[in-house]
Amino acid sequence: MKRRILETVAIPAGISCEISDGVIRCTKDSKTLQRKISVPSTEVNIKDSEVVLECKKGNKNNYKGIMSTIAHLKNLFNGLEETYVYKLESCNVHFPMTIKVEPNRVVINNFLGEKVPREAKILPGVEVKIEGPKITVTSHDREAAGQTAANLERATKLRGRDRRIFQDGIYIVEKPGRDI
Repeated sequence: MKRRILETVAIPAGISCEISDGVIRCTKDSKTLQRKISVPSTEVNIKDSEVVLECKKGNKNNYKGIMSTIAHLKNLFNGLEETYVYKLESCNVHFPMTIKVEPNRVVINNFLGEKVPREAKILPGVEVKIEGPKITVTSHDREAAGQTAANLERATKLRGRDRRIFQDGIYIVEKPGRDI
């Protein structure tokens, strides 16, 4: 059943937003975050300090896309207010691995005695700090911070070994908004 869908998101005080070419840019002080918005057959406008998402003839799939976009916009607004912090820990049982931060990547040496170092990409705008076995990933962009943390975890993924014995790796232990 086709029906008109109209949803709005209030822009918090102190944040200015603009839309151009399907990209929304939100700015507060010196911080700027942007996100591409692409919901089929949906118009996105800014009116009276609100982001308005309107679909003239929508169905439940359009509604799901609009609600997902609203969640992404709220993450943008929250990111301009505070930083998102992911905490990871490295665990090495068999061989002592060394982790160091280089520009745009994290290098993991001696993982399970491997001669070739493993690498994890750091996305732009993300800061990675290493203090012993603890790794902290911080950013104002929730998706960039989460993807960088996932890249670190995935870089030490094991294949073809018993996970009960080979527990080596880097694991996410705390995410924004909840503990694991």
